[in-house]
Amino acid sequence: MSAQDLSKLQIDRGAKSFGPRRRPGWVKWAIGAAIVAAVVAFFAYRSATAPVTVDVATVTSAYPSQGFTVLNATGRVVAGRKAAISTKATGRLEWLGVQEGTRVRAGEVIARLESLDVGAARDSALAAVNAAKANLEQGQAELRDAESAWERARDLFAKKFIAESSLDTARARAEKARASVSSLRAAIGVAEANVRSASVAVEQTLIRAPFDGVVLTKNANVGDIITPFSSAADSKGAVVNMADMDTLEVEADVSESSIAKIRTGMPAEIQLDAYPSLRLLGEVSRIVPTVDRSKATLLVKVAFKEKDARVLPDMSAKVGFLERVPLANERSAVTAVRPEAVVKRGEQSFVFVLDKDNRVKQAPVTVARKLGDLLEITGAKAGDKVALSPPEKLRDGATVALLKK
Repeated sequence: MSAQDLSKLQIDRGAKSFGPRRRPGWVKWAIGAAIVAAVVAFFAYRSATAPVTVDVATVTSAYPSQGFTVLNATGRVVAGRKAAISTKATGRLEWLGVQEGTRVRAGEVIARLESLDVGAARDSALAAVNAAKANLEQGQAELRDAESAWERARDLFAKKFIAESSLDTARARAEKARASVSSLRAAIGVAEANVRSASVAVEQTLIRAPFDGVVLTKNANVGDIITPFSSAADSKGAVVNMADMDTLEVEADVSESSIAKIRTGMPAEIQLDAYPSLRLLGEVSRIVPTVDRSKATLLVKVAFKEKDARVLPDMSAKVGFLERVPLANERSAVTAVRPEAVVKRGEQSFVFVLDKDNRVKQAPVTVARKLGDLLEITGAKAGDKVALSPPEKLRDGATVALLKK
């Protein structure tokens, strides 16, 4: 290539460039601001649509008496009159006429021991009484004869037909006959006493109910040996245990620091653990004047003012000591909820009810009154799960997340 050709290969610095142009600086800032705005909008949307975490409570049934309950205590149902039925006699159980739950009357024969030996002894005593009475009749006949002989001897002696010694003999015979009659009468008394003793022995083989009540447990069966103190091997003491159901009461332990709130005659409401919906009126019958030092409690006995056949001894019970006797319209259960679940916005009160998908529904309610730690409401039903202390942003139809405990 010649020098002339190389001179043509020069770069024109003033020629127009066709390469990529640099963007202005404001475009970069606009793009960055758009990205930041998009990220903020995404997180704001995510925060707005994320489930709200709430704690929940259950709408429950409560009783208006909770509003004027002074103190609550727990205890057990006991029978004021109960007994382990046994006998003073020792023998084999021959007959048992009751089972658990049998209702018996006072004096009713509920069991019987073998009584052949004591029965024979009683028959022997009765025979001795009959023999003594026969001897008395014989002695009375001899007395009549002796008195007649004495009367004749006196007449004859008055006429000088017999000697004075014959008169003395007749008189002695009459006096001896009188003494014999007295002795025979005493023998009858002894024989009758023996009959009573034998009859008592026979009666002791009959086991009777000491009062009206219900048989709680059966401790022996036919064929068992019954002894007064169950000292022999394989023997039984009490045949049955029974209680008078009309004397049932609740024994509740009350802390000595709270006993000043309790007084005799104070109304109470008794709730059985076995029947939570059953509430019976009671009254403090007495306060046992003995402190349990191990528990620092006193025993308070609450009598039932209302009876129910379902109440049984040894049932667990809760006792609410009341300021006053509840009115008739305060005996029925009402719907109640914790105060934190009720939201008031403006003039409207409502609760957020959760469904099975944890979606809330705004339910209007009417607040009636305060029942201890709860509020009586209408508009929700017992068993509904409601949100506690719902935040302001919670709205009808929103999905919530349950607070983990």
